[in-house]
Amino acid sequence: RQLLSGREKEFRTWDEEAEMPASFLEELRQFGLFGLVIPEAHGGIGFGSTSYSRVLQEIAKFDGSVALTVGAHSSIGMRGLLLFGTETQKARWMPKLSTGEMIAAFCLTEPGAGSDAAAVRTTARRDGNDWILNGEKIWITNGGMADFFTVFAKTPDVQSKGKAALTAFVVTRDMPGVSTGPHEDKMGIRASSTTTVRLDEVRVPGDHVLGGVGQGFKAAMRILNAGRTGLGGG
Repeated sequence: RQLLSGREKEFRTWDEEAEMPASFLEELRQFGLFGLVIPEAHGGIGFGSTSYSRVLQEIAKFDGSVALTVGAHSSIGMRGLLLFGTETQKARWMPKLSTGEMIAAFCLTEPGAGSDAAAVRTTARRDGNDWILNGEKIWITNGGMADFFTVFAKTPDVQSKGKAALTAFVVTRDMPGVSTGPHEDKMGIRASSTTTVRLDEVRVPGDHVLGGVGQGFKAAMRILNAGRTGLGGG
């Protein structure tokens, strides 16, 4: 409330202009709002589902775009790392995710794959110890500001009941071939960032796999289920 109270005119302006100022994002960082569900050992607050949901309820009373920005980061963007990351992976990325130095986004939806996650066409092929990712994701919340992407891609050389299995990868914005499209002009929650994310021959190290090769579909479903408390709160 200290951060949000009395700023209703600002929120309205941001919604009209479809932009959340960088200075306000810095305030969110300083208040620790990107570390809500991250364990204290990695610099976060370590909230459980109830406390986390209540925080998003309070934020959404003032502005839905702010709640979505914070919620997409914690509910789904970095949730795969929290649920499936190795201790090495967590030690590498969680401190930066906790402070908001890195903001997270969840990259599953594609032009032909929304509710049907198995229809994903983004691919990951092996190249030595690395993977090469190609494809495009749409409607990615936080896409324009994120530096940490949880990306789901088909791994053709991994078979699951006769079909190419999905694998979850950590992709960072500084990897060559990662790009995002323009801000989507939505009907509401317009100050939240929604963009496409394109992957063009992106080389991803093998130690960026989350939850095991070929286990991406189960990972996606668990991440989405775990994130529903935050979404419901908002």
